[in-house]
Amino acid sequence: MRWVALLRAVNLGARNKVPMAELRERLEAAGYEGARTYIASGNVILDGPRSRTALAGDLERLITQAFGVDTTAILRTPNELAAVVAGHPFGADTSHSHVVFLGAKPKRAAADRFAALDPSPDRAVLAGVDVYLHYPAGYSGSRLSAAQLERLLAVPGTHRNWRTVAKLAELAAEA
Repeated sequence: MRWVALLRAVNLGARNKVPMAELRERLEAAGYEGARTYIASGNVILDGPRSRTALAGDLERLITQAFGVDTTAILRTPNELAAVVAGHPFGADTSHSHVVFLGAKPKRAAADRFAALDPSPDRAVLAGVDVYLHYPAGYSGSRLSAAQLERLLAVPGTHRNWRTVAKLAELAAEA
């Protein structure tokens, strides 16, 4: 089964280094044939077991053992990524759009806190296990970061800009 693994908090400046070429080699040595990575921010496309939980645990252990980095592997199927792209709620201009992929669906109370949030001028939409974000003035000055979302929703997440989301969906759909 094809998966896209989105690794949380890897290759952030000088910390949590996970060299993508070496990660591909280690994945292949572990039996994940044809593993591909996309840019250095922790995006891996691979074929693996049907169990999302088992694969996430395997990837997290492999990365900890190989690189000494504790990460969360958040997995999406090609169809799930295609649905994220199709569900973009902010109109045709995606230049200021981002997605935070969550490791689990937030509990009702957390989702209610999120719904009451006013991050103006930014916009945020919770859609199941994904959060669409629109930063009209750019991410760097935003009042709503991925870390703030994690605290608010009480689930781990990893942030990707729209260009990366769209490219991952395209790569994952390739045979």
